[in-house]
Amino acid sequence: MREGWSLRRRLALALTGAVTLLWLAGAAAAGFVLQRETDDLFDGALREVAERVLPLAYAELLARETTEAQRVAPVGKKAEYIAYVVRDGAGKVLLHSTDADLSKFPEHPPSGFFSTQSLRGYSVSGVKGTISVTAAEALDHRRSAVRRSLAALMGPLLAVAPAVLAAVWIFVTLALKPIERFRAELESRGRGNLAPLGDANLPREVAPVAGAVNALMSRLSDALQAERSFAANSAHELRTPIAAALAQAQRLTAELSDEAPRERARAIAAALRRLARLSEKLLQLAKAEGGGLVAPSAKPLAPVLRLVIDEMADHDRDLALDVEDAGPVSDLDPDAFAVLARNLIENAIKHGDPEAAIAIRLTPDRLDVVNRGAVVPPEKLKLLMRPFERGPTRAEGSGLGLAIAASICRGAGLRLELASPAPGAEDGFSACVRFPG
Repeated sequence: MREGWSLRRRLALALTGAVTLLWLAGAAAAGFVLQRETDDLFDGALREVAERVLPLAYAELLARETTEAQRVAPVGKKAEYIAYVVRDGAGKVLLHSTDADLSKFPEHPPSGFFSTQSLRGYSVSGVKGTISVTAAEALDHRRSAVRRSLAALMGPLLAVAPAVLAAVWIFVTLALKPIERFRAELESRGRGNLAPLGDANLPREVAPVAGAVNALMSRLSDALQAERSFAANSAHELRTPIAAALAQAQRLTAELSDEAPRERARAIAAALRRLARLSEKLLQLAKAEGGGLVAPSAKPLAPVLRLVIDEMADHDRDLALDVEDAGPVSDLDPDAFAVLARNLIENAIKHGDPEAAIAIRLTPDRLDVVNRGAVVPPEKLKLLMRPFERGPTRAEGSGLGLAIAASICRGAGLRLELASPAPGAEDGFSACVRFPG
């Protein structure tokens, strides 16, 4: 399943996007208001220019001796954005400003404000309509002024947006720290630790989730505890009658004088011993699959492995133990590790070369159990971690040893790797348990 965006990224981008959209909306509203205010300002300037030029132009025309159109010299070197044209009643041009483009001025403009495709103008007449003044401004000038003003409003957004994103990211990160701690603690419980999760300082919206998870883990812990209790009680109830039956079969073997009945009694005793071993393996498998594989605190595993090897000394096999750097310190339950190591070593004893030593190596990150013997075909090697699957051997066994080891590794977050032939050898079998780093 594709992993989605984190809540921190979503909040940071959403808040930054909201700030940006609000800024844009504010700039658009400001631009609309600015457009209206600019139009009013420039319209007022047009009207003022036209009304001021009208009496001056009239006085100028009275003092002139010619009726030819004249251009008024500019005042200063700055560009004039407002141009004007003075006409008589017949529409003849009498005066005009330096920058006035007569081709764009209408010959008979309406009185008051008017607009063309390129100009915004104002026209006023006097002396009973015998003289008129038209002041006009290029619309491009107005649009350019509004664009520059909007650019001044929008420009800072380019610099502020990254800063807003960084600030929002920092504040969201700080606000989500309790949730991050809750998530990290929840992830750490993925290896069988069912202790209650801490919910201190969690936001009000997330605190019920922590409560629901704790309630679920409590119910799961109760179910696993009941299963372990059942397994323990079953082990006790099964061991006693099987041991009693085995003792009776052994006594019957000793009391019988005929060879045929004695042989049948021996067969019964052997079957009872196999049943005892099978029940023990099934109980181990139930424990491995039921949980409780992680201890509350980390402990060294090397002493546990040495104890297991000491208990298996009666197998009359050479168990060569090599512990590097005092071995690993792990939160794997010591009893679970003992079951794991015992099953791997028993598998090597049963199916390995009886004349060769079994190499057991424990390092801070792995446990290796290697034996000499026949090579297991690759297609069969993949099946050995299933219950009741056995390799090419005639040795007695239930086919549960590697299945129990694999189940413990899965439940405890370890990795079990099988290889045949053993690494660096032409034959043999290797079981490697890798501890998490």
